[in-house]
Amino acid sequence: MSVPTRELTLGFSPCPNDTFIFHALVSGLVALPGVSFRERLEDVETLNMLALAGELDVTKVSCHLLGHIRGEYVMLAAGAALGRGCGPLLVSRGDITPASLAGKPVAVPGRYTTAALLLRLFDPSLDNIVYLPFHEIMPAVVRGDVAAGVIIHESRFTYRDYGLVKLVDLGEWWERDSGHPIPLGGIVARRSLGAETVERISDAIRASIDHARANPGAAGGYIRSHAQEMSDEVCAAHIGLYVNEFSRALGPEGREAIGVLLGRAEKSGIIPPCSLDLFVV
Repeated sequence: MSVPTRELTLGFSPCPNDTFIFHALVSGLVALPGVSFRERLEDVETLNMLALAGELDVTKVSCHLLGHIRGEYVMLAAGAALGRGCGPLLVSRGDITPASLAGKPVAVPGRYTTAALLLRLFDPSLDNIVYLPFHEIMPAVVRGDVAAGVIIHESRFTYRDYGLVKLVDLGEWWERDSGHPIPLGGIVARRSLGAETVERISDAIRASIDHARANPGAAGGYIRSHAQEMSDEVCAAHIGLYVNEFSRALGPEGREAIGVLLGRAEKSGIIPPCSLDLFVV
């Protein structure tokens, strides 16, 4: 007797790290009996807003947003973007210092991004915040529309090409200040799916990562189709930086890092309190 298939919506970004992770899963190279996925590729802040509205079953979100959706979503052990030396950068044209940014416009890649949270934790006095899609931030800084901008993704590899300079590495600041790796994003699933289904999805994502690593180049066409404006070198560097052992399994260190980040955000009044375990359905 065949098992009826349940279709779930799956959100992730077109960035190389996500397409690398999810290629085998969405291409049917990793089996998940009884479950199929209808993927939706969007930038991270769009995914954040969709999750906030409860419109996706499984999705990549910023760790900042986790603090706002803990009641409806649980975090999976696999698929996260978390590590060292991979945090957002605060950049400018070089004619300003971090200490003189107060009151001046600073661009961030979305209200619920971890980049926005880190900036608020780093310097609460920076309150003239401009929200822009991540790919528009460096041009806005170059034009002088904003005094500085917080950049993410592949921008950390290309900001010098725009003549910009790094003011602060917010990930480095976080690691030094907290002693933990920086939790950027993770995969969440509806709590209503139940513990068994959530666990199977997490295992399938881990298997998808393992397939990509065991078959170098298999996901190349899929990755390149969503990163056409990115060079092969930047694409490879992006994957190498953001897909690591924390992506396979958060483990105690990864979970603690997320807990510390959300704890600080809650203490600062940035996210609401919640008594539910983020990792248990």
